[in-house]
Amino acid sequence: MIHWIIAPVILPALLAPIIAFVMRHDITLARVTSILGTVLLLAIAIGLTILAAGGETNVYRLGDWPAPFGIVLVLDRLSALMVLLTAILALIVLIHAVATGWDARGRHFHALFQFQLMGICGAFLTGDAFNLFVFFEVLLIASYGLMIHSGGRERMRAGVQYVVMNLAGSTLFLFALGTLYASTGTLNIADLAVRISQIPVEEAALVRVAAMLLMVVFAVKAALFPVQFWLPATYSNAPAPVAALFAIMTKVGAYAILRLHTTAFGPGLPATEGMAGAWLFPAAIVTIAIGAFGVLGARRLMPLIAFSVVGSMGTLFIAVAVFSPDATTAALYYIVHSTFAAACLFLIADLVIARRTEDRLTTMPPIAQNGLFAALFFAAAIGMAGLPPLSGFLGKLLVLDALRVPGLMGWAWTAVLAGSLLTIVGFARAGSTLFWKPSAVVANASGTVVVPGEVVRPATSVTPAEVAPSIAALATLAALSIFAGPVSAYLDATSAQLFNRTGYVSAVLNPVEEN
Repeated sequence: MIHWIIAPVILPALLAPIIAFVMRHDITLARVTSILGTVLLLAIAIGLTILAAGGETNVYRLGDWPAPFGIVLVLDRLSALMVLLTAILALIVLIHAVATGWDARGRHFHALFQFQLMGICGAFLTGDAFNLFVFFEVLLIASYGLMIHSGGRERMRAGVQYVVMNLAGSTLFLFALGTLYASTGTLNIADLAVRISQIPVEEAALVRVAAMLLMVVFAVKAALFPVQFWLPATYSNAPAPVAALFAIMTKVGAYAILRLHTTAFGPGLPATEGMAGAWLFPAAIVTIAIGAFGVLGARRLMPLIAFSVVGSMGTLFIAVAVFSPDATTAALYYIVHSTFAAACLFLIADLVIARRTEDRLTTMPPIAQNGLFAALFFAAAIGMAGLPPLSGFLGKLLVLDALRVPGLMGWAWTAVLAGSLLTIVGFARAGSTLFWKPSAVVANASGTVVVPGEVVRPATSVTPAEVAPSIAALATLAALSIFAGPVSAYLDATSAQLFNRTGYVSAVLNPVEEN
């Protein structure tokens, strides 16, 4: 066995309690430890991605117990990609939180941050449906604390809604797992694929019920209609660095649907074939509409970005719902793009709001370095809306190309293109209000902004450390566009491996012993 496979789970699991109990009164030491740990996580993720690029499915058996009796972690191209995506995003967000001082507004930010990384990485690596539930709960518990970091009435109210919604989802998750175990006798994903394939269609009612329950649970996590309503309030009231990290949280739900409904319940299995796509596609269409009209009607900056995340999840699930290798390649590219685009917007919004004192989309005096923030905002908005030259354009182009299917093409193309148009209009209106509309402003010699009828306030310039994470997130969008060929080739191989159910099952249940 390759012991590095468990490192993305073990590393943050060890760092979190050390930071919480040893360094809670020393913010400098906590910052250094957390950043170094996240850098090490990124290095491990790069190594695992290189390992997985060879095409083998690597299995780590805890306690050396064979599957399906023991707990297994599974590393393939898809899980390696998602762990790498998590590590890159985490480092960007963590540097922003430290540079802006967000981490100092609560005592346990870094410990909760590391617990969050443990849960996310574990969810991507586990090969067992019950342990997927366990890691979901770990990341959700950490996210509860991060959500209400630094307090406030509105944040607490949104946090309660977030907790209640996810507790309901977790309860439904347990019901689904109980039903699945009762009907198959296993929760190991590879073993599920074998046993479900042997169940006659007429005897598979409970399996179909369990599959639909799991899809609803994962739709809650992914903010898909009709259970998307929690996301705008949660993301818009969370601390901006936390909202940026949460950009990967919805992708955990998308990953779970891809993994389970392709490997265990997927194409070629008569008992469950076609169920997920029939429900996901119309839900994704409505989700795009909700996100687009939400962006168009938003009167505050943070809700505007939150609704754009809802719309991006709809675009993603239009591709996921097809459950074909080509559509999955498009979905994976869009997962990577939308994660960095959403995170970049939240980080830029944080810098802007800190200098405007509020996020209402109303005309106010220009902030210091107004031109820099305008350029960053419009570049990130271009990426989220799907305009060239950034990766959003290529992502939506891949999705549309994969959906040239009779019966789906008209709905999909109309939804994506109309949603993109409304999103562009919404971001253009917000950007022009924030940065370009004139207001009566006078600046004195010291750089202090004076507005008739308003309190004098100092013009605060952004430091390089504060703006660097936002620029790094934008750079990833540019890199995704520049290196779209190699990235697409890797994602093509990832999709092919995902749909190779036999290879996954054989690697997990019939492993070849390594020397």
